[in-house]
Amino acid sequence: MIWAAFRLSLLVVSVATVIIAVAGTALGFLLAKRDFRGRELLDSLLTLPMVLPPTVTGYYLILLLGRRGLLGRYLYALTGWTMTFTWEGAALAASVVAMPLMVKSARAAIESVDARYEMVSRTFGKGEWETFFRVTLPLASHGILAGVVLSFARALGEFGATLMVAGNIPGRTQTMPLAIYEAVISGADRQAMYLALILTATSVAVVYLTNVLTRARKTA
Repeated sequence: MIWAAFRLSLLVVSVATVIIAVAGTALGFLLAKRDFRGRELLDSLLTLPMVLPPTVTGYYLILLLGRRGLLGRYLYALTGWTMTFTWEGAALAASVVAMPLMVKSARAAIESVDARYEMVSRTFGKGEWETFFRVTLPLASHGILAGVVLSFARALGEFGATLMVAGNIPGRTQTMPLAIYEAVISGADRQAMYLALILTATSVAVVYLTNVLTRARKTA
């Protein structure tokens, strides 16, 4: 059970981290470089999963993507498949809950890039996308990578939204935090301790890596 939950957690978190890295960087760029009406409102909405109880976030995901949800009903009608009670649902829940960390980090990192470097790139005839990938992204890479690492850690420890959306099905949707919860309530104290130690060691390593990346960014 321990290693099954660990393997499933790695799968869920890996998929979630890819989603977070791509979408979070794009949203961070949008918020940092585009001045449009409702920008701060969008930032506030993206930050909501950070301040709402995870169970509330999970409830909103069910309303949106559940079998009878606003969008989920059409998905189910077209494919016969629903996001709820699947590992994909667990990955989605982890992505949504951890996304604010990535967006905040990416926005701050991109805003910290000296605009003069981007202006020089455009002076040499480089387009916006080429400037982003060859100038902005490399200069903001430490901050963005720190956001990815923190989001990975947050997704790894996600519990409430995952329980709401994916349930707690051993071998299918039971991630490590859910396995710890089940072990505690069933009296399997040794198993709960092993799972907690694995999560703790992983989280310490992630925080340490984030600190190293942050220091590297400051000295770069």
